[in-house]
Amino acid sequence: MGAPRTGDDVSWKQPIDSGETPDAGGTYDAIVVGGGPGGSSAAGYLAMEGKRVLLIEKETWPRDKICGDAVGGKSLSHVKRLGVKQTLESTPHFRVTGILFSSPKGHSVRVALPEEDVARLEAGYSLPRQQFDHILFNQVQTLVRDAGGAIIQGGDVRDVLYDDGAGGEDPGEGSEAMRHAKGIVVRIGGRKGEERTYYATNIIGAAGYRCPVAKSMVEDTYGEAMVDRDHYCAGYREYWRGVKGCEANVGDIEIHFVDTVIPGYFWLFPVAEGVVNVGIGMVMSLLDKQKKKLKLLQHEVIHEHPLFKDRFAEASMIPGTGKGWQLPFGSPRKKASNQPRRSSANGVFLVGDAASLVDPFSGEGVGNALVSGEMAADHILNSKTPEAYQAALWAALGPELTNSFRMQKMSRRAWLLNWFVGKASKKPAIQEMMTEMIASKEAQENLHSPWFMFKTLMF
Repeated sequence: MGAPRTGDDVSWKQPIDSGETPDAGGTYDAIVVGGGPGGSSAAGYLAMEGKRVLLIEKETWPRDKICGDAVGGKSLSHVKRLGVKQTLESTPHFRVTGILFSSPKGHSVRVALPEEDVARLEAGYSLPRQQFDHILFNQVQTLVRDAGGAIIQGGDVRDVLYDDGAGGEDPGEGSEAMRHAKGIVVRIGGRKGEERTYYATNIIGAAGYRCPVAKSMVEDTYGEAMVDRDHYCAGYREYWRGVKGCEANVGDIEIHFVDTVIPGYFWLFPVAEGVVNVGIGMVMSLLDKQKKKLKLLQHEVIHEHPLFKDRFAEASMIPGTGKGWQLPFGSPRKKASNQPRRSSANGVFLVGDAASLVDPFSGEGVGNALVSGEMAADHILNSKTPEAYQAALWAALGPELTNSFRMQKMSRRAWLLNWFVGKASKKPAIQEMMTEMIASKEAQENLHSPWFMFKTLMF
């Protein structure tokens, strides 16, 4: 894995030189708003096909991104194709070989990741998003500039511009399919900075759960809701050193369904060199019913719960790392014509968190961001319709997201978790089934087969 490196001299804590800010008025094949995994993926795939891309990131590198920091197996093919897998693996990271689950009663079961994926180093790993995003963005900005495109760091998108699709006036808010995107207005240099306008007939929104492109399309153009608290998760994260059982750079990540946290969960994700991402998450509509905030709930778990207080007895939180954020889940919405919600319109494609694609059970979003970024690029390259993108996105990710949503709902019932994890801890057949479900969409369907589950659990 390379020699461990600490301190402020590591590459992902340094600025990224992305060239001069482009002059106002430029026209591009595509404008990508957001430099995280989804935006970098879309921009990179477009640039590799020779398209001129304007990639805009609101922050200036280096920047942090609040996340659980897990990078699943589906991500690895993309980071390889985008040219950063070797670089990522040469930096400090935690190699994941399994997932440890525990129930409210303290039963635990380890689900091994597929042996063949572990052997090929393709099972997944975890590392800070500051590190992951920096390496990916730095590679992609080079690809973009080599293809004749440009990069803006510190660019705050203030407006999305539209016309009627024939060069006429903007039909206005609420005009739905009559509206066609044609450009953006971005402010550069902070609140008192200069506003510049850029043009493209394809705009990719990849700026997270507050993405201005998503808001302009979903709320303003179609009058639909961006936030559904039944399908949004509130998360809180801290980084700790010295947590017992998390000293190695290879092993298991942990998801704990703690009695005081149900209907949410508590996680421990090592990220290498003795540092652990410690966090807690809960669906926002369920959190609304709680008297305690996530930060306080996590503090109580760490310092008072019998399963964890000894593990944290000699540990210390890294100052300044306690931060909260929101995760827009990709769980299916009842009676919605677009699933999980609207992700495209004339000239607009949403990816990653901006498209509400976070896994409802695990909370992992990097993989789906990379996948959707590639899909958006493909639809632009092949001049496919927005409707085709919406359909293709759900066809590719919908079954997995739907299954994860069912598992999330199951995890809200403490008695069911206790029963299932208790059974799984004693039956290797169940553990093997869970391993298969991680690797296989087909196997996931067995979770919802009453006969299969009856046979597996009872015999």
